[in-house]
Amino acid sequence: MGLNLEEQKAVDRFRKAVVEPSMHSLVILDFWAEWCGPCKALTPVLEKVAADYADKGVILAKVNVDEEQFIAAQFQVRSIPTVYALFQGQPVADLTSARTESQLKQMLDQLLSQLPVKGGAPAQDIEPLLDMGEAALAEGDGARAANIFAQIAEIAPDSGAAIGGQVRALVLAGELDQADMVLAAIPDSLRGDAEMHRALAALELARSKPDDSELAPLKATADAAPDDHAAQIAYAEAAFAAGDRDGAAQRLLDSIAADREWNEGAAKAKLLQIFEAVGLEDPWVAATRRKLSLILFG
Repeated sequence: MGLNLEEQKAVDRFRKAVVEPSMHSLVILDFWAEWCGPCKALTPVLEKVAADYADKGVILAKVNVDEEQFIAAQFQVRSIPTVYALFQGQPVADLTSARTESQLKQMLDQLLSQLPVKGGAPAQDIEPLLDMGEAALAEGDGARAANIFAQIAEIAPDSGAAIGGQVRALVLAGELDQADMVLAAIPDSLRGDAEMHRALAALELARSKPDDSELAPLKATADAAPDDHAAQIAYAEAAFAAGDRDGAAQRLLDSIAADREWNEGAAKAKLLQIFEAVGLEDPWVAATRRKLSLILFG
């Protein structure tokens, strides 16, 4: 095809992320960039509509024009956001003019009435939506993440990742009572799910968040008594709930190094709870776990 190595890699990524799913689904293809304000305004609309129409065979794929310049060039993208509908590997409509939920749904309804799209998205098709929810969480937008995960949970009510993500998003948004309600309503089949344990850990730690006026005294008490393990754990718990996970982890690591058996290993248990709340695959957890291993095993 006359492509260099980087161009071939770009084509392979696009084939896997967009072309292959379009063989059985209608793909909303969004060309965007981090610096594009209108793109960020459009993103929640696209995400919501894709979630609403997932059972009709519609999925959302996003292409960052700065990272995938070759692909953007093939589609002759000259401004962003640019949004196309693809089916069976071919563009079937330009959706760029649809900037509201109702406009986009009207255009999709027309396409779905004309194309042999199979209703009911395969289970793996929720993965891009889960990624969007996690991205919103990473950006600190708990409200938007909660909305994304709630939409996924409607599509896949047995998805622990969707329900657990919704709980963590509600925790981030400060909606702890609502997070409790979501956890209380989960099916029995999910009660042992790792994502539920992660969500519950996040909720329990969030309930430890002190008022702003309480954090400084807890720190002062812990600083004044480095051998008081209860004080170290109390401050670490409050610090993590307040967003200082590095400070919280260091307090607990120091406590474990000083006396790992204190109160049946309470400091280690608290650190492991923090790991679970953050996510065992998170790079920060992996790095902190290595520090813990050095203390425990030398």
